[in-house]
Amino acid sequence: MIGKRVVITGLAAMTPIGNSLQESWTNLVGGVCGIGPITLFDCCEFDAKIAGELKNFDPTDYVGVKDAKRMDRFVQIAVATGKQLMEDCGLVMDEATAPEVGVLLGCGLGGLSTIEDFHSKLLKSGPGRVSPFYIPMLIANMASGQISIHTGAKGPNLVTTSACASATHAIGYAYSDIKLGRVKACITGGVESTITPMGVSGFTAMKALSTRNDEPLKASRPFDADRTGFVIGEGAGLLMLEELEHALARGAKIYAEVVGYGASGDAYHIAAPEESGTGMAQAMTCALRDAELAPEQVTFVNAHGTSTKLNDKTETKAIKAVFGDHAYKMPITANKSMIGHLLGAAGGAEAVFTALSLQNGIVPGTINQDTPDPDCDLDYTPGASRKMELEYGISNSFGFGGTNASIILRSFK
Repeated sequence: MIGKRVVITGLAAMTPIGNSLQESWTNLVGGVCGIGPITLFDCCEFDAKIAGELKNFDPTDYVGVKDAKRMDRFVQIAVATGKQLMEDCGLVMDEATAPEVGVLLGCGLGGLSTIEDFHSKLLKSGPGRVSPFYIPMLIANMASGQISIHTGAKGPNLVTTSACASATHAIGYAYSDIKLGRVKACITGGVESTITPMGVSGFTAMKALSTRNDEPLKASRPFDADRTGFVIGEGAGLLMLEELEHALARGAKIYAEVVGYGASGDAYHIAAPEESGTGMAQAMTCALRDAELAPEQVTFVNAHGTSTKLNDKTETKAIKAVFGDHAYKMPITANKSMIGHLLGAAGGAEAVFTALSLQNGIVPGTINQDTPDPDCDLDYTPGASRKMELEYGISNSFGFGGTNASIILRSFK
């Protein structure tokens, strides 16, 4: 492996199962599901009436009332999680440090609620009712921009938008920039908040969402034979990546190490994965090559595991293609069974949980694994979480447009 070593010195998460890192992790390990009836808008006419919403989130706990009003909800969540991250990592942002710290986030859709709100005002009252804050509220890169403003980080500041692989791509690029010596540290991960009328109706029109409205706690069921679609969620998962020597010099705590990143494209379809799983397998293989690992060295997989018929079957094929017989010997976890699908933020939250799995030696269970599916015949850690010795974990994210990304983390040595 060439280049500098990259470690994780800070973690933060705001998810449907907790507004903090510790609450989210405790509930994930405990099998607590955060999916329930939609409360962010009146969904009585919608086929899908359930989502993974943040609970009791108040942006004014993190920013002033005026600032909060000038941010879309996804930006509010990003800034709140960013402040939690800075507190966790203990990195002091001074004149010398700030230019060496980047902000590279993933976000899939940006300010959908802001677009809906001001489009309604435009149609009802004319263009004079559109706020000068409209554009700065909705653009996806305002998540990284506002984190930069609120933390003082002055390094590279950008957002990757690649559907549900957005956050994992962002982590991969942040890892690469540090490895190449371009920056010393980087705030990375992903954020998303699109539980809105347009967001829910759009995914419903694609037949992608579960409509198991009467049993929200059982609606997200990755790899289960009775899965009927994903459950839309919101939140953020952020990591502080840091060059190892820089982290050691300041006495930082280290959760885990990033050792590999791989990406690929299916070149196949705008929404469906290529059914043989070749593209997904290629991303994992590239990550293994980057990490200089043999497949059998990987201890567990944090799967994309959306709870859709095609994704789960295809990801299973891809894992078998990459890992061979070893695929049957390692546990696979699907965090979306509890938090739903956070879209552009999914890879960020799942990378956070992968790092905590390695640190604590725990593979979170996958809930709602009730009915075996002959197409999904691996060990998906059904039910309870599993305590075991872990060394390497791979986290997968796959998105519309055939975009695939995988990262590999290692327990720190």
